[in-house]
Amino acid sequence: MTSQVKSAPLQKLGVRWRLANKRLILPVVLMAMLAAPATRELTISVLADAFWQVAAYVAITLALYHWLSQKLNHQSAFTVRLKNSRHYQVIFASVMGALPGCGGAIIVITQFVRGQLSFGSVVAVLTATMGDAAFLLLAAQPATGLFMIMIGLVVGMLSGWLVDAIHGRTYLHPQRQESAPSCCRKFSSHEQATAVRLQGAFWQWLLIPSAVIAVMGSFQLNTDALLHLPEGSITVLGAFFALAAMLLWSLSRDIQGYQETVSEDAKSEKASLFQRVAQDTNFVTTWVIGAFLCFEVTMKLTGWDIAASLSHWRAALPLAGVLIGLIPGCGPQILITSFYLHGAIPLSAQLGNALSNDGDALFPAIALAPKAALIATVYSSLPALFVAYSYYYFFE
Repeated sequence: MTSQVKSAPLQKLGVRWRLANKRLILPVVLMAMLAAPATRELTISVLADAFWQVAAYVAITLALYHWLSQKLNHQSAFTVRLKNSRHYQVIFASVMGALPGCGGAIIVITQFVRGQLSFGSVVAVLTATMGDAAFLLLAAQPATGLFMIMIGLVVGMLSGWLVDAIHGRTYLHPQRQESAPSCCRKFSSHEQATAVRLQGAFWQWLLIPSAVIAVMGSFQLNTDALLHLPEGSITVLGAFFALAAMLLWSLSRDIQGYQETVSEDAKSEKASLFQRVAQDTNFVTTWVIGAFLCFEVTMKLTGWDIAASLSHWRAALPLAGVLIGLIPGCGPQILITSFYLHGAIPLSAQLGNALSNDGDALFPAIALAPKAALIATVYSSLPALFVAYSYYYFFE
């Protein structure tokens, strides 16, 4: 009897530990690579690049985005005009989709479920959105990121208007109102809530210093010398910060399925600005580190030139980008963007992926209106194929 009483809490703790360790796999692997002399230098370089070249820029961009989101009031007289005009609905949906991240797209999906927006608006927002991959692209190549956003905005509007002209305003509207999508709620244990608070404090203190150092690095300045630090200090510091961010992200949520792996963490309505910034930044950074490591380790261990190998399949790469874009969640799309930034795939493939991918918005769409989600995803892939191969034919 005593053993049974003792085993119950231990079993409960074991379940929680196993769930948490699914996210801890990557930090543990990184620690092992840092401990091994053969991979230490490569791992430090990847972690530092991910932090200074990506995470710092993503964090400052997200801070501005979330600050503006808090200031904007979505409940205004504009909603009245939206309800009565498919033309403005599609414009609104495309703009919301073009915003970096998945928040704008999720808003459009929930408004469609409530009967406030047309099905063409859903197609427009899913076509225009690039999800969290937009933050990565804007951080690494701002001009390309803005170009991609503008293409998504225009193609989204044209696609939405065409779909509404064919199907009408009430096509596939759910017959009843649904509850809010689970991605907008927050359920966490005390330990997870503590990890979220620590993430917020982490970026609250590091946001400005990391952005300054990142900009200095972008201008090819010797940050170690300017800050009177030993050679290589900034690289080691960046690797430490990247690993710390990943550990905090790993402890902030259990993995219970595919969605928890590839999508942003749900956020509490009471979450502070920096907690929201930290959750999204650390998610993007973790996937970027995973992508960078896959690329660099493969090159180091096998000598395989991925870019050269894929060049033989260049005509199929736009199609591959579109097909991968159909996978729900932002994680796979961040991988594609990382491969583009490494020169492994051409811009046409990145363009096809950006237009076909629906980010995290596909999860609430599948939950609340599965038929509409499926058809809208298929519809958004058609202009993605057209634009990707048009760019490939005329410019590549």
